[in-house]
Amino acid sequence: MDNYYKIQTLIFLEYLKENIATASMVYDAKGISQKNICRYKLDLQENNRLWEVEQKKCKITGCLVWYLTCNPDLVPPSNQLEFFTND
Repeated sequence: MDNYYKIQTLIFLEYLKENIATASMVYDAKGISQKNICRYKLDLQENNRLWEVEQKKCKITGCLVWYLTCNPDLVPPSNQLEFFTND
């Protein structure tokens, strides 16, 4: 990965540590292209450094999309274990 992409990845990561946002919102705030955001998102998800927080309409596009974060404190607790609990 060359320096240009490393710097953009760091900008993307740092922005999502402080904000919960969609890819379009990151583009609007930081000017990183959507194609690059998709690449960085996948890489960070594979390394457990980015999470999808909630799915709702984007404030910019109005489309139903995932809001993202790189702050583990903002990730809602998983309910996967609820499938195995007995009431």
